[in-house]
Amino acid sequence: MMIIRPLMETDAGALLNLAHKAGIGFTSLPADPERIATKIEASLAAFKDQVDLSSEQSYVFVLEDTHTEKVVGICGIESTIGLSTPWYSYRIGTLVHSSRELKVHNTFPTLYLSNDQTACAEVCTLFLDPDYRHSKNGHLLSKSRFLFLAEFSQRFEPKIIAEMRGVSDANGQSPFWDGLGAHFFDMPFADADRLTGLGKKEFIAELMPRHPLYINFLPKSAQEVIGQVHESTRPARKMLEDEGFRYHGYVDIFDAGPALETQVKDIRAVRDSKLCEVSVEDQVPNGTTLFLVSNTSLKGYRCTMAYLNTPVSGPLSISAALAKALHIKTGESLRTVPLFGPRP
Repeated sequence: MMIIRPLMETDAGALLNLAHKAGIGFTSLPADPERIATKIEASLAAFKDQVDLSSEQSYVFVLEDTHTEKVVGICGIESTIGLSTPWYSYRIGTLVHSSRELKVHNTFPTLYLSNDQTACAEVCTLFLDPDYRHSKNGHLLSKSRFLFLAEFSQRFEPKIIAEMRGVSDANGQSPFWDGLGAHFFDMPFADADRLTGLGKKEFIAELMPRHPLYINFLPKSAQEVIGQVHESTRPARKMLEDEGFRYHGYVDIFDAGPALETQVKDIRAVRDSKLCEVSVEDQVPNGTTLFLVSNTSLKGYRCTMAYLNTPVSGPLSISAALAKALHIKTGESLRTVPLFGPRP
């Protein structure tokens, strides 16, 4: 069975392995043992009883194959961003140049360095081992966070974003970086990406120009990737858009990947999820609808997928195997939502 659970100290080696598979451009999971140790420490601290929105809390989960006890995926949620260090993005805007006398009216798309997404929550750090990209595992990994948000919404800001990985090639070369960032930072994209992943962002404010940048001045190769995602990120973008996330013209300052956003309460899996009292049975008829199901525990959070028959009234019958996987007993509650909703 595939189970989502909170990150543990013993997962350090598995995370390093996933980081190597993710490669350059996956800023939130750099292949650096010290940074991974810091990530684990921060996640363990986030799952404490008291809520503190005055500081950033980083909740990290892993996908475990219980048959092999192998960690094969990672995902995370930040309670809020931009408080300890500035959160930078480019906002795509418009400048108008007009002359009534010459009867000329031109509009130009521009990039504005912005901190507009400060104090938003963020879904982040989504990566699934390529060997496990089947059987709807990607949907489980991504959407499991939404049941956690539904259960513990008081721990997160009401507005939430998802920063998508931008376009880069197999060697880690980014057309947007080569066309813009490289001129100001005088370093390869991989080095800038690594420094950001290590939390060293001061150089952005020190070196990035503050005035609007005309997109038309960029090389065609850089213009074409603004707001576009890495090939391997396309399924993740579609999945988020199906859940209600939308692109509103904010992009990453390094690779120009889009930032999608919505209100937590408007995420389909949050809005439509329900709490059900359960009854654990030895034999349960197979359901016809695939559900995302989770327990309601904070530190012992567990989430998986299961075919269920939801009752009109009374408790929800689940198998002993599912109850064991979710650490739940008869009389306790599960949070459920169909894995797939109606098309938006």
